[in-house]
Parts: sequence; C-alpha cells; structure tokens
Amino acid sequence: MSLEDIKKELSSDEKLLEQAFHLEKFYKKNKVAILTVLALIIIAVVGINLKNYIKNSNLASANEALIALQKNPKDSNALSVLKSKNPKLYALYEYSVNANSSNEKGLESIKVNDKFLNDVIKYHQNVIKKSPSDSIYYNSLSLVEKAYKLIKEGKKDEAKNILAQVPRNSPIAPIARLLAHLTIK
Repeated sequence: MSLEDIKKELSSDEKLLEQAFHLEKFYKKNKVAILTVLALIIIAVVGINLKNYIKNSNLASANEALIALQKNPKDSNALSVLKSKNPKLYALYEYSVNANSSNEKGLESIKVNDKFLNDVIKYHQNVIKKSPSDSIYYNSLSLVEKAYKLIKEGKKDEAKNILAQVPRNSPIAPIARLLAHLTIK
C-alpha cells in the first residue's frame, strides 16, 4: 500500500466518522420528534391490526351464529350474538324468516340502515298485501309480475294496460315488451 492509498483510506474514514457525528448531533437535536414518530407508527400498526382482528372475530362469530340459527331457528343465544356482532346480517336473517313465512308485521319491525334492503322489505310487504309496489327497484318487476298473472287468467286487456305503465328506460322494459306480444289477440 502506498502513502496515497493510506491517505485516501484515512480521508474516507474521517468522512464516515464526520457523518456519524452529524447523525448523532441530528438525533440528539430531534430525539423527541423521532421517538414520537416511531411511537405513532407502532401505535398505528398495532391499532390497525387490532381493529382487523376484532372485525374478523365479529364476522366469524356472526357467521357461526347464522349457521346455528339455520340449524335451530329458536336458538336465542345465536340470535343475540348475530344481532350484536353483525346488525345488517341480522336484519337480512330477519327478512328471510319473515318473508318466507309471509309475516307482514315481522317485516315491518325490521330496522336497518340499508337503502336496498329496506326497499326489498317494502316490496315484499306489498307482495303480501297484494297492493301496488312503491319500491324503487322492484316497481317495474311487480308490474310485469301482475301482468303475467293476468295473462295466465286470460285478462289480456288488463295485462296490456299494466305493461304500458313500465317505463321504457327500465331494465325490465324488454321483458314487458315480450309479454305485451302475448296480449295480442
């Protein structure tokens, strides 16, 4: 090794040592901020993991409760677990039970903050009452259903009038047009 090589090596060691001193000085100056940021990151990671664990645990408990209710609908413990762990799934279960048994009062008692499920419940209540549907999603479908029943009964003119009420921009409109062809004498 030559003298020049030794000088270069010492020079690079000095620069490394100088950078270490700068880093130590920066750390001492910002120690509280650095430790705070690290603590916040650790707390956030733990919090997110804990939240996910609780969510997954609640979903698993709700699913187990639903399975238990399918085996034994009178299991009040499973019903309360389902209601507390997953209120939307509980409302859907209540809807299923009440709709299958055509229980109008049971359908009315279901309270859920879900626009679609509320609309389906409203539609099913109207089906039970045999009254016109004021459902946003199912109004056209209920008109087609009524028209089809009338066609089967031979009341083609009434069916044609009902099918005319289906909006042209409705997803059900093509089906209504097909049924309208059945009303041609």
